[in-house]
Amino acid sequence: MGNLQGWHLLIILAVILLLFGAAKLPALAKSMGQSARVFKGEMKAMKDEDKPADGVAPSVAAPVEASTPSEPATGGASEPKQ
Repeated sequence: MGNLQGWHLLIILAVILLLFGAAKLPALAKSMGQSARVFKGEMKAMKDEDKPADGVAPSVAAPVEASTPSEPATGGASEPKQ
């Protein structure tokens, strides 16, 4: 496309005008703009989906319960009280 000059673009524009007509060109441009916005939004959503939130990986471990002073810390499973 580096070989296209100004008069080439004028010929392409004239052909498009003849094919679609002057009345349909604004509607065509509007639909192309809407399609580009939807595509851009989807691409942004995909990028946001791929990166982790705040740079922190989600934690998979279960929350750790704090032991109360009356209970000795057993480091895991405790024996049932009777």
